Amino acid sequence: MAIEIKKVASKADLKKFIRFNYEFYKNNPYSVPDLYEDMLETLDPKRNPAFEFCEADYFFAYKDGKIVGRVAAIINHRANETWKKDEVRFGWIDFIDDEEVSKALIDTVEQWGKERGMKYIQGPLGFTDQDPEGMLIEGFDQLSTMVTIYNHPY
Repeated sequence: MAIEIKKVASKADLKKFIRFNYEFYKNNPYSVPDLYEDMLETLDPKRNPAFEFCEADYFFAYKDGKIVGRVAAIINHRANETWKKDEVRFGWIDFIDDEEVSKALIDTVEQWGKERGMKYIQGPLGFTDQDPEGMLIEGFDQLSTMVTIYNHPY
């Protein structure tokens, strides 16, 4: 079945966006979840001061009516001005082991950025360098010794 992408459109959706990570990694002993209230504050334009110079939208990927992935599309206008770039960022990306799902999520961010004049895509990044960034490439079977992103090896 085809992948359906839906934009987070309400506070209830935002809460589902945050909780997806908890459900996705709940049986993984090496993933340490973010604090729920911290995530609410970080992703809420009314509560995160980065939105003074950033814009963002969040998206779900659905397959067979079930959420199977998520991603944030972000433009940090201040960073783009400083570094003379037209760059959209992707962050908070999690998905099942399905290339069609991951491609749909990245394609969504790419299209979202193009619609706003962006020419490049980079990530995983947050709004600023104060947010977790990067991708785990080894140590999937170890607890992290620092605050970082956990992802599956695929």
